[in-house]
Parts: sequence; C-alpha cells; structure tokens
Amino acid sequence: MTNDNQQSVAILGAGAWGTALANLAAANGHRVRVWSRWGEETLETVLEDAQIILSAISMKGVRDVAAQVKSLPVSPDTIFVTATKGLEPETTCTPSQIWQSAFPDNAVVVLSGPNLSKEIEMELPAATVVASNIFAAAQIVQLVFSSNRFRVYTNPDPVGVELGGTLKNVIAIAAGVCDGLQLGTNAKAGLVTRGLTEMVRIGNFWGAKTETFYGLSGLGDLLATCNSPLSRNYQVGYQLAAGKTLQEVLSHLQGTAEGVNTCRVLMERARQQNIPVPITEQVDRLLQGKITPQQALDELMLRDIKPEYHFEDGN
Repeated sequence: MTNDNQQSVAILGAGAWGTALANLAAANGHRVRVWSRWGEETLETVLEDAQIILSAISMKGVRDVAAQVKSLPVSPDTIFVTATKGLEPETTCTPSQIWQSAFPDNAVVVLSGPNLSKEIEMELPAATVVASNIFAAAQIVQLVFSSNRFRVYTNPDPVGVELGGTLKNVIAIAAGVCDGLQLGTNAKAGLVTRGLTEMVRIGNFWGAKTETFYGLSGLGDLLATCNSPLSRNYQVGYQLAAGKTLQEVLSHLQGTAEGVNTCRVLMERARQQNIPVPITEQVDRLLQGKITPQQALDELMLRDIKPEYHFEDGN
C-alpha cells in the first residue's frame, strides 16, 4: 500500500501484542519504533517526533511508564493509544484514565477487540475497535492499523470499549473452568451469556453505553477469549479445574493473565457501589482458594430463580 499520510508511531511494550501492532503499522508504510524496558533504545529516542504513542504494556507498568513519558518533550498534537486491558488495583483506574490524567490536553484512543496476538502474528483475519471522545483521533489511528487482514472500526464510547476488553477476562477464567470440568456446551453458553449481562451492568455504572458491549470490543472479545486455549485467562480457569493451584498456573504462564488482578479490583468496586456480580464473585473466591472450581459452578447454578430481565428498570 502506498502511504501518502505516513505517521511516526512509537510502540511501548515489545510483548506479543505490542509486536503484532508494530508489524501491522509497519506493513502500512508507517515509521515504527518499539520500546521495551529491557531493550537497548532509550524511551527518549523511541518517542522522538512520535505522532502516535501506543502503549501495549501490562497493567502494572502503565502508571510508571506514563510518568516517564511525561518527563520527556511530547507534542500536544501527539495521539496516545492504549491497548492494555486491566484495572489499577490502588485506584481502580483504567489505562486510558491514567494516560489522560498524565496528558490532559492530548487525544487518547482505546484500541480493543477480539485479538489473540498469536493469530494476528499468523496473519489470520481479525477485527478491532478504536474509540475516543475525539473522533478525528480515532480515524487517524484507524488508518494506521487497518489492512485487508485487520479490520478497524471506530467507536465514540472509549469507556465501554475499554471495559469490554477488561471485564471479559474475568468471565474467560470462568469459561476455562467450565471447559476444564467438561460441563458441556449448554452450561458454557449460559455462563457466557450471563457473563455478558454482568459486563453490561458494571459498564453502565461506569458510564459505558450498553450497545458497545454487543459489539466487537464486548461480545466479540468475550467469545474469542472464552473459546480459545490461546487465551491466558481461559488457561487459568482450565488449569484450576484440572486441580492446579493458582501459584502453579501463573508460574508456567507466558505473559500476564490480567483477569486475575482485574477480578480482585472489580470485587472491591462492586462492593463499594452495590453492583451484583455473581460470576465475578465466584471467580474471586476461586482465585483466593476459598472454594473449589466445582463449588464455584454449583453456587452459580443454585442462585435464586428470577426473571432474565427486569424490563421496568432496564436491567
């Protein structure tokens, strides 16, 4: 593809996801530099003249890296893109909230969708969503990463897009348990559907739009993560169901299963705001070793019978 609108793109994080995104932008003819905390290039060198700074680092490093970037000269026209899925334990902030508070005058775009990096690496077709309060910024980012194998949609609800990618990791742990216990397709379909309802409920409390969760960054990402052994969060549930301890599972996992940390933070926030989160609650108890995988599923099946929807209050 000939590129008349070449952008200078800095990718922070050289893991599987950061590398996959770097390759997509480079294939479109953009100038791409990748920074890793273990790499040889300094952050200052990588960020020099960057028009787009994309963060694909794990949740625990976001605030620290944002502070480092803030200490360097960054143009007010630079667009920040966050591709991290998680919640900060101390503040319950999302990654985009951390970047926006560090750079209040810059556009921040959330990139999230059903994107297993190994499949993207293999050049299999995929779709994702870029969302921002500043539509022009989302459009620029859309053009940088779009290709005939990676379809990028824009969305005006960054909170919903970001929460979809974050909350589904908790449901994916439950889905892994379901498959690990060989409970069948009916059980898993029920679990994933009620999981989506739970995601919508939490999202609405945070100001996200319901319809966002029925799109690629919500339902799409949920389906990908709940059905793939490539998903680290699914693997956590699956291996817990096989009788391993959380410590054992995490020590053999390549990369971070953000759902483990997200679950704890989510439970804190749900208790503070009285949000009913039955699936998250059982996953939390399971991760803490308070119940077995079988007990967690039994608890969910034994809940009080009730209507599927309360039409009068929109839940």
